[in-house]
Amino acid sequence: MPVYNKLVRDLIPQVIKSTGKECRTRILGEEEYAKELVIKLKEESEEYFAAQGPKESLEELADMLEIIRALATVHGATWEQLEALRQKKAEARGGFQERVYLIDVDDNA
Repeated sequence: MPVYNKLVRDLIPQVIKSTGKECRTRILGEEEYAKELVIKLKEESEEYFAAQGPKESLEELADMLEIIRALATVHGATWEQLEALRQKKAEARGGFQERVYLIDVDDNA
């Protein structure tokens, strides 16, 4: 019997049961949930870096967004509040669309 001991999407137990298999789960407390979300984000980012092609890359980015939404909630914010913060930072510092690559800064100027 494989042991996973990891955070999974809410419907995964039903998906497993629909294949005729059984699984055991438990509901995490808030502190453990926050910790597991961070672990899951790292796991998904590693999967993104290992992705082969744009379709797989987008799948992993979608997974990361779902985790980021959950982490925003853990940190007491809604998705809309997180998006507003992103917009505020973009207005103040720009985004990444122009592909600017900083080479160095002359401190003596």
